[in-house]
Amino acid sequence: MEKKYSVAIYPSQDVIDSVKTMKDYLKSKIDWYNSCNSVGHITICEFTITESEIDKYKQKLFKICDTFTPFQVHFDHFGSYDNAGAFYIAPNEESKNNLKPIMKKVQESLKPLKLKKSDDPHMSIGRKLTPENLKIASQLFTTIDIDFSCKEIVLRELDAIKKQFFVIDTFSFNGNAQAEFVQGSLF
Repeated sequence: MEKKYSVAIYPSQDVIDSVKTMKDYLKSKIDWYNSCNSVGHITICEFTITESEIDKYKQKLFKICDTFTPFQVHFDHFGSYDNAGAFYIAPNEESKNNLKPIMKKVQESLKPLKLKKSDDPHMSIGRKLTPENLKIASQLFTTIDIDFSCKEIVLRELDAIKKQFFVIDTFSFNGNAQAEFVQGSLF
């Protein structure tokens, strides 16, 4: 049976709690909205495969994450994707420049899967908001200053009933250098 999976970066628990507080506050002003119950995270990609294939991709995620070194991430402003009705917390330029290569390498490690990729690191507060609700969100939230140590990624599986992803595995950044393959010469 096919299942939907997501690969994401989870921030520290205090950042997760802060994002939940923001989502709950927005929900108190505009009622239920898409992603109001999702845990704060940075999506790397989503894909659908059979359950029997997942172990092969867990190995690939373990292998690539083993080479990454933990680093600090700083989120310092809000933004929106008006066409998607998304309101989000965005990283500063340095953090964005550190996150993008990680996201790209993780996505490349999951070839040949048909991935729904995220190329712009962010943490959503709300998705599929109406233009009016997007305006309300941007008036409620004007300043942000949060940071955390980016030291792992998570693999999540979609609960088809709750329509929420839950973590099934965590892959730590261990800073281990990847052995370079060197082409030898016979003569």
